[in-house]
Amino acid sequence: MLDIRKEFPGIVANDNINLQVKKGEIHALLGENGAGKSTLMNVLFGLYQPEKGEIRVKGKKVKITDPNVANELGIGMVHQHFMLVDTFTVTQNIILGSEPRRYGTIDIKKAEKDVSELSDRYGLRVDPKAKIRDISVGMQQRVEILKTLYRGADVLILDEPTAVLTPQEIKELIGIMKSLVKQGISIILITHKLKEIMEVCDRCTVIRKGEGIDTVNVSETNVDDLASLMVGREISFTTEKTPAEPKQSVLNIHELKVLDARGVEMVKGLNLEVKAGEIVGIAGVDGNGQSELIEAITGLRKTESGKVLLNDKEITNLTPRKVTEAGVSHIPQDRHKFGLVLDFPIGENMVLQTYYQKPYAKNGILSFNKIYDHAKNLIKEYDVRTPNVFTKARALSGGNQQKAIIAREVDRSPDLIIAAQPTRGLDVGAIEFIHKKLIEERDKGRAVLLISFELDEIMNVSDRIAVMFDGNIVANVKPEETNEQELGLLMAGSRKEKVGGE
Repeated sequence: MLDIRKEFPGIVANDNINLQVKKGEIHALLGENGAGKSTLMNVLFGLYQPEKGEIRVKGKKVKITDPNVANELGIGMVHQHFMLVDTFTVTQNIILGSEPRRYGTIDIKKAEKDVSELSDRYGLRVDPKAKIRDISVGMQQRVEILKTLYRGADVLILDEPTAVLTPQEIKELIGIMKSLVKQGISIILITHKLKEIMEVCDRCTVIRKGEGIDTVNVSETNVDDLASLMVGREISFTTEKTPAEPKQSVLNIHELKVLDARGVEMVKGLNLEVKAGEIVGIAGVDGNGQSELIEAITGLRKTESGKVLLNDKEITNLTPRKVTEAGVSHIPQDRHKFGLVLDFPIGENMVLQTYYQKPYAKNGILSFNKIYDHAKNLIKEYDVRTPNVFTKARALSGGNQQKAIIAREVDRSPDLIIAAQPTRGLDVGAIEFIHKKLIEERDKGRAVLLISFELDEIMNVSDRIAVMFDGNIVANVKPEETNEQELGLLMAGSRKEKVGGE
């Protein structure tokens, strides 16, 4: 890609960027949220047309007008938010748009056989007959990769592929990437996880605020240098904080039982306490009841039995609005589904819980001046990068969407902040900012419940770690008295005597 320039109204997303990828290498594209990484790859994949610049594939100049042209040129892309049909099987999703036919009808048997062979060849181990809605996120990602390989891709773009994976799935994905490269496929990895770049990439191109900064050999650099190139300043990887001084109990959960959508018990008589002035981190492998626990506390899911108390008042099974008004803020794990109304302006997203209260409404009539003035202040304070307050939420990068949610939730001065995957898919600069904010809130006497699959985040930010396994808290440990290996064992259900029970 030579001198690629891409503009949107009021913003230059790519400012004359160059990118060269060799055959059979894993090439990282590193940058902060909103730096222009995904935009550049959307240009390569034909979703956007650049204002200027040219693309060459195998030395020949090409014009990629849409994704079908990209596919024909051997370029495939796995997007951060998967493009799969939930009710279709793995095979139906993979062949969609390029179905093998026999006597005019789709030959599903042949397709299943092809998918199975492809899956075995690349070590992806996917069940061709499984429905998408019944398989894990990690498996869905494999389906997306197979979809591109089925179409003959030899350049594979992976957009933030580990943002939604558990540590175990990340390990498996890294193995898959290494085996794809051995078979001559080139991978462009859009990421801001520096550890992963060091582990798996050959070269790395850094983009900052839409400009290409440098391309480096990974073997000749280190995490600190990459972080500085990415954000333009030194980054601290350890979160500075004073020891917690927990005070009165804010959240008390007694013998809580919660079922999932299928009626399976996911939270099994769980007990938990979070005090004012402390951050309690819940560590656990995804699928052990964390989502159901958060939904039960925030009123998004009814409980079967047990109690949820906030400041000694029962909030079990209240509506989400009543829970919010009682003093609970919720940074949801899925920002698109539960955090934002994507087609609303970002300014209006800043008052989703308070729009009906003064000063934003009077006698049932909204005051848009007050709403947008408030949004402008929050955008400035939390460094949310957006052209203006009227920009639709979906137009912002993931990191800026997350900052907007955190600004809204923290600004309401809640007694309890529930932060579920607050830094999922964010760069080191944004992560540093969010961790600082959570610690600031703790120091103001708020109770913070942090749910994260990132062990280093749990270790770094929590004052106390509650390990969740199979719907229950199996251990309470202090970060300074444990390590990632021991936590990993506890998360897998092995009880260690020296860590102790509840």
